[in-house]
Amino acid sequence: MIWVGVIVVLLFVIMIILTLTRITIDLYYHHAEDNDQMTVKIKAWYGLLRYTIDVPLISIDKDTASIHVEEKTKVGSGDSSNGSEKVKDFSPKDIFQSFQDTYNLVKHVVGMHEIVQRFLSKVEVKHLEWHTNIGVGDAAYTGVLVGAGWSIKGGIVGLISNYTKFQANPEISITPYFQQIVSQTLFKCMIRIRIGHAMLAGIRTVKYWKGGRPTFKTRPLSLLSKKEGQETM
Repeated sequence: MIWVGVIVVLLFVIMIILTLTRITIDLYYHHAEDNDQMTVKIKAWYGLLRYTIDVPLISIDKDTASIHVEEKTKVGSGDSSNGSEKVKDFSPKDIFQSFQDTYNLVKHVVGMHEIVQRFLSKVEVKHLEWHTNIGVGDAAYTGVLVGAGWSIKGGIVGLISNYTKFQANPEISITPYFQQIVSQTLFKCMIRIRIGHAMLAGIRTVKYWKGGRPTFKTRPLSLLSKKEGQETM
């Protein structure tokens, strides 16, 4: 009985620690012409726990219109070559069905908007930076794109600021190139949340679930490592 009590206490302490643990998510995305780079870093306990997702290549297959993504993941701060490497292909049908699945999920949860809003109100945005260089070779069309870009950026940043807690002023800019064809974007964002708030959002989602299990149409994505891909060739 003593050991049972000790185990129960330890589990309770672990749950308290997890609930109070804050995780920091660093999102980096850089687009320059035909080159894309996206990195997501997740840290907890002042960097003692680290998980990195690196997407060095994002391309579109012109024949099938599918999105080809190479993804590298690693745990800790060691050499990135020791991590796992995967390849994903997202067809237009997969993307459309994922939107349908999201819609079906929202329909099965009463007050989903309120649950999401409560969760986002606990999210701290530590840093937001978004810079864009754009040009289509024509001054008039470039001016129109710059105006549309400012509207889109202002709307997105305003939406984020309304639902989350901004800890610093966002840095956004758009630089027009009137005589050149340029397409470059740099996006950096750092957010921090408590695991307990994410758990609470999950509990609320289950609590306000209505009806039976929805039918999801998205097929399981095949994840092939680079080594496996080479073996099948």
